[in-house]
Amino acid sequence: MMVIRKHARQERLEAQILAWLEDVADPEIPVLSVVDLGIVRGVHAGADGIEIEVTPTYSGCPATDVIEQSIVDALEERGLNSIRVRRCLSPPWTTDWISAAGRAKLAAYGIAPPDRSADKRSLSGDAPRVSCPRCASGNTALVSQFGSTPCKAAYRCASCLEPFEYFKCL
Repeated sequence: MMVIRKHARQERLEAQILAWLEDVADPEIPVLSVVDLGIVRGVHAGADGIEIEVTPTYSGCPATDVIEQSIVDALEERGLNSIRVRRCLSPPWTTDWISAAGRAKLAAYGIAPPDRSADKRSLSGDAPRVSCPRCASGNTALVSQFGSTPCKAAYRCASCLEPFEYFKCL
């Protein structure tokens, strides 16, 4: 078996591309980049161009085409060409892929970040325990299973009385 090692220049370019993608905002939650969200699954620079692997948050996400075009636009603005975005549906995206920085950005933006794993109570239809991103109180109540996007739920804090959204575990 022959192992092909990437050249240092290729590795630097891939790292630079990933850093540039940190500036590509998610259109539904603009405080997060596509890297924070964990949907960029791979960056490959080769003789035949650049390939970016992207896993949508779910297969029917209405923002997927916009995200893919935003990635191409951002890289073309930096002088790259021959860019392909490959949509990868397997393995499916999970909220576990949101970076620690992304989770902190969500909370600072007023959206409660998802727990690290799905709450077992959700299997029986019970709402997870969600802390308020504004005051950190656990005294919160589910208002609606759906927020401004399908991946969020609407909550209200009984302590500070503020409404907020929770990014659901997927």
